[in-house]
Amino acid sequence: MAIPFGRKRGRALSRLATAAIAVALAGTAAGTSFAADNPGSAARNAVQATPQAPAKAPRAITGATAGGPSAANPVFTLFGVESSGATYVYDVDGSGKFTARQKVDDLGDVRANQQAVDNDADGIADGVWLWDPSGNLYFSNDATPDSVRIGGGWNTYDKVLSPGSLGGAKEYDILARDRNGVLYLYLGYPDGKVTARTKVGAGWQIYDLITGKGDLTGDGKPDLIAREKATGDLYLYKGTGNPSAPFSARTKIGTGWGGYNALVSTGDINLDGKTDFVARDTSGRLYAYYGTGNATSPYQARVQIGTGWNIYTKLFS
Repeated sequence: MAIPFGRKRGRALSRLATAAIAVALAGTAAGTSFAADNPGSAARNAVQATPQAPAKAPRAITGATAGGPSAANPVFTLFGVESSGATYVYDVDGSGKFTARQKVDDLGDVRANQQAVDNDADGIADGVWLWDPSGNLYFSNDATPDSVRIGGGWNTYDKVLSPGSLGGAKEYDILARDRNGVLYLYLGYPDGKVTARTKVGAGWQIYDLITGKGDLTGDGKPDLIAREKATGDLYLYKGTGNPSAPFSARTKIGTGWGGYNALVSTGDINLDGKTDFVARDTSGRLYAYYGTGNATSPYQARVQIGTGWNIYTKLFS
């Protein structure tokens, strides 16, 4: 079952991400010297072996909410970057897997990280934050496709992601972890600018994989999952909607996750109204974990949906 907005959305996000890169490259070529903004004080005034088809058919779309995205359970595309810099985009196909890849550009080396957002809360991505290797942050959306530079100095962090609206507003926010394991929250605005950071956690250096893009627990608030590096245990951080304390205490939701080298959420992959995520193992097999909406057991048994995914050095949603 194809989703009618899928390819249009994928192309739009590709265009926006490439626009952000074009601005970054233009600034470099022109010799522009960006001030090394301190993200800690950034103010509002400051975005093949080609992977193969599934090994077995995924489950059919079921449930009353099947067939469309929502603010709590959005639908995003998946980006993969090869070592050559070639960047590809995958849409969800509506049946629990991804469509054939489409090439975006050869500028993957400029994508240190990339995070799509759904700032109008319709469940479909409408903008993208992009970090370059020098620590500059750019933002593009449907209203400003030429992109704007938000600020610099973001390479003080070793992990940045945007799991949704963590502060209770409509717009997506940014989580950033520094190299000491301190976690900070930046509240986002519709134009991609952000508030000054707020410390919301410490000790997060124990995790090597962190992801989230939507509601895993059925309460309408975005959540996080994180893998503990030393043990391979998987933990759930349930969202609260409170910007001062955006997550509840962690809950262990799995063991034996040490065999994966990537963990990414693209929202609702199978369009059943519940947020899902994917994991790649060290041999390049891609697995889908379809969500249940149940906080005590937030995902179903894994389903293999691809092989050959170790050609990608980076995966973004």
